Amino acid sequence: MTVKTLDKDHLDPRILHYLTRRSEDGLRVQSVEALAGDASTRSYYRLTLSETGEEVRRVLALMPDPFEPEQESFLNVARLFEGIPVRIPIIHDVSGADGILLLEDCGDELLQGLVERADREARRGLYSQAIGILARIQTRGAELTSTNYFPYRIAFDEQKLGGELTYFRRHFLEGFRRASLTAAETESLEESFARLGKEIAVRPRVLCHRDYHSRNLMAVRGELVVLDFQDARMGPASYDLVSLLRDSYVDLEVDLVEEMKELFCASVERPGLAQLEEEFDLVALQRNLKALGTFGYQLSVRGKSFYKRYVPGTLELVRRNLARNPRWDGLRRVLSAHLPELA
Repeated sequence: MTVKTLDKDHLDPRILHYLTRRSEDGLRVQSVEALAGDASTRSYYRLTLSETGEEVRRVLALMPDPFEPEQESFLNVARLFEGIPVRIPIIHDVSGADGILLLEDCGDELLQGLVERADREARRGLYSQAIGILARIQTRGAELTSTNYFPYRIAFDEQKLGGELTYFRRHFLEGFRRASLTAAETESLEESFARLGKEIAVRPRVLCHRDYHSRNLMAVRGELVVLDFQDARMGPASYDLVSLLRDSYVDLEVDLVEEMKELFCASVERPGLAQLEEEFDLVALQRNLKALGTFGYQLSVRGKSFYKRYVPGTLELVRRNLARNPRWDGLRRVLSAHLPELA
């Protein structure tokens, strides 16, 4: 979504330096529009350019700092995904010294918005396409395994998974909701978080996008384009599936979710839905609590009120998950004492 058109006086010096240098190559900038950001520290701008007399649009991604292209995870994972192949935004230019990537402008049509407007059959088609991409990432990703690609060097291990849950406690429970936990409650939560992280970490690992949800998939002429892939890593087979089907940003029908689970199992040749369910709920519990931690940080630290609308739905996903799985009753009791939505 476009926020505002900027003039030279309001541009980051690095952008101004980049555009000035590129103008010497014949690039003519007609307008620069700031785009609504996400939860990352990157900033995005839509450029309307004139190249050889033709008007084109590009998206300029401004990274927090300058970077060495060989060490930039976005570029490394882009090469991997192009080899799978996964449709990602075309990279038109890289300026590591300025901390800038010039990318294809894929428009404004997020899967989130499409789902909200689509009928059931259209939603089914969109999610079937998303499952197909996910299956390709996992199956072809296994064939391309190489430490030349950063994702194969990192994984959702106990430390990462547990750390994300501690982040939830600090930034959502204590930060955003102002919960005053006793020492015993904190200890109980951390024990549950460690157990949850350990149970997930021991699952067989595949290549994961890491944030595969409706705000990171865009539609360009009917084809889904995958965004925000730079944090890809190894993790459980259900991780991206959970991100897609237990998404904080959309509310999907139960039967559509079950159908997509079955399609996933068939696409990656898993034994079946029954074997998937336990891992799915484990990962969903961790993933949804992690999302609440992100929302809490964005709301209480960065003041981004945009995320407040997604808190109730995510809490409801956690509530249903805990209700289905009484083995986590200890976790539910501590959380519901401070989050009545989970009772």
